Amino acid sequence: MNKHPTLLLTGTSSATLKNRTIVLAVTGSIAAVRTIELARELVRHGATVRAVMSQAAQGIIHPDALHYATGHPVMTRITGAVEHVEYCGEEGTADLLLVAPCTANTSSKMALGIDDTPPTTFATTAMGSGIPVLVVPAMHGSMYNHLAVRENIERLKGMGVLLMDPLIDEKTAKIAANEDIVLEVQRILGDGSLGGRKVVITGGGTMERIDAIRVLTNRSSGRTGVELAREAYRRGADVTLVHPGPKGLYGITEVEAVSAKDMIRSVLDEIKKGCDLFISSAAISDYTVEPVDHKIKSGQEALILTLRPAPKLTQKVREKYPELDIIGFKAEANVDRDGLIASAKELMAKYGLSMVVANDVGKGGMGTWDNTVHILDSSGGETGPVTGDKQVIAGAVLDRFTEVNG
Repeated sequence: MNKHPTLLLTGTSSATLKNRTIVLAVTGSIAAVRTIELARELVRHGATVRAVMSQAAQGIIHPDALHYATGHPVMTRITGAVEHVEYCGEEGTADLLLVAPCTANTSSKMALGIDDTPPTTFATTAMGSGIPVLVVPAMHGSMYNHLAVRENIERLKGMGVLLMDPLIDEKTAKIAANEDIVLEVQRILGDGSLGGRKVVITGGGTMERIDAIRVLTNRSSGRTGVELAREAYRRGADVTLVHPGPKGLYGITEVEAVSAKDMIRSVLDEIKKGCDLFISSAAISDYTVEPVDHKIKSGQEALILTLRPAPKLTQKVREKYPELDIIGFKAEANVDRDGLIASAKELMAKYGLSMVVANDVGKGGMGTWDNTVHILDSSGGETGPVTGDKQVIAGAVLDRFTEVNG
């Protein structure tokens, strides 16, 4: 039999869910329309996805749509093959039961052990056998606010079921974004190599105010910091990202910092709360200027600004926390490889860093999706060049950190 065309997408985005089987239980919310792309995203990250649908869900999307999305026939009833036991029993082949979307009806049935639909039968079996269960609610706001529904959701949490908060908008408890659902699945099924650790990360470029309108800044997009934060979250860490924004990252505490001064103050405040690893990936201004409150008049033949050195964040952190693991970033422009590596080693020695990630921004990387970096660690090891999108770069950085530091 020829392979289903959808399966050709397996692992095209990443291998984070390789060799993982996920049962996607779809219930009768209008958000069921989102599961077609959700299933395909899980496949793109390497997962095998088997869908099970309630009768109500089949009134919203046809099982053929999920067959197409997963590459496998959809389970619409429990047959003599006892599918719920095959996948979610004590010796089942599933690694996770993902109930998305989960209606008020289904969440309450799960909490009370009622299994009168295929999804609830899968849920009862999974909860009884200890397979991880992730519930992603979606319903009208008034239903989500019903006392009994909220009590049943809390009851599920007490049973060890994992829940994602819905997005409250337009008086509706909307299903979480597919990107965030995939990220949570990756965290649940990941290696947990940073589990129990607090990681503080900086990202983006800073802005130094010149006058009431103008600023000094750089071309940093902040993508490296965002991808490092997501990758650390995937690996089980408690993550705080200090950056200028925009905000809205799932599962990550975000602290706004616009200027170099803001960045230093916020980072030291966060590390003080407890930190196991600090990653300084932000493009922080090396120089600042004394701002004026008014707008500097335009049309002048020449305008002279006096710049003064900005404080060094890494230096401040190292002075206060001499034993903290720190990963630094070193950017040079239009230098040869030897010059880049030498500069990175100098930075590592100066501040006693655990690792340095070095790249030549004259050849790209700043403000782009892709980058090429060299990763140096304090043991003398070097990984690189590593080329790829910034999620790939983030994965390589944290792979090397855990290899060296455990």
